[in-house]
Amino acid sequence: MTTVLLVIHLLIAIALVILVLLQPSEGGGLGIGGGGAGGGGAGLQGFLGGRGTANALTRTTAVLAAGFMATSILLTIFASSGTQTDSILDQVPASEQQTPPSTGSDSGAGATDPGDSGANVPSGGDSGSGDGEPQVPVQ
Repeated sequence: MTTVLLVIHLLIAIALVILVLLQPSEGGGLGIGGGGAGGGGAGLQGFLGGRGTANALTRTTAVLAAGFMATSILLTIFASSGTQTDSILDQVPASEQQTPPSTGSDSGAGATDPGDSGANVPSGGDSGSGDGEPQVPVQ
């Protein structure tokens, strides 16, 4: 259904461009295409003639413009109907989420090794300094 609607939309767009280019100039601009007198300025008025043709082109352009807007809205509805509105954060597995380091009152001088018996072992430098400065573990 979407493919058929897209083809119709493209055909309307092409027809709309052609009809807009066929319409007579309102004057002004570069001074070409609007005059009815000689000198190559006759434009579409000299070819098709009359005000009735301009009204038909204007009406046809309006109908095609309405069709173009309608197919644009329908294509947007079809395109958004298949998408989910979940957050991208819901797609991250729980094992990859990291918890922030605890800021508790840990008075240890370094990081503890889970394999140790709970003793705080500094992660670098001299092991017996005990000066109370926390050391940041390097990974």
